[in-house]
Amino acid sequence: MKFNSFSAFANHLQKLAVTTPEVTHEMVKSGAKEIEDTAKGMIGFYQTDIAPYPTWAPLSEKYEAAKVAAGFEPDAPLLRTGEMQKSIRSTAERNEAATGSNDKVLEYHEFGTPNMPPRPVLGPAAHHSTPRIISSMAATTFYFLSGKGWRAQLRRK
Repeated sequence: MKFNSFSAFANHLQKLAVTTPEVTHEMVKSGAKEIEDTAKGMIGFYQTDIAPYPTWAPLSEKYEAAKVAAGFEPDAPLLRTGEMQKSIRSTAERNEAATGSNDKVLEYHEFGTPNMPPRPVLGPAAHHSTPRIISSMAATTFYFLSGKGWRAQLRRK
């Protein structure tokens, strides 16, 4: 897109201003969904540290044996029925978004307890997702500002 004057460019930006809140909302919603998907994908697999979050400690032999005896998959930390994994959700309103869970057990894993080491999910998921989110937002912003259809770009991620 070429502009023959600053006035033409200003008019273009003025037209974009109408849809800026929608674009911003969709970008933060997409970012939160990326974190949600990453967090869900982490459950069931041991995670290495990503500062400031620690490497997941192995499950105790006693717990692992009880888990297998109950018919659950072995060597799959934090995964039993899948309910905790399904509880991870993302929401977005205007230009703010959140990813989290209302499952108390996930909170215990995230921060640990006096008897259980932390096996954080949400914080590391945000760290791992950040480069993809930034890349998607940058591309979407470019397409939006250039008038080249930002919606299709946002779906490409």
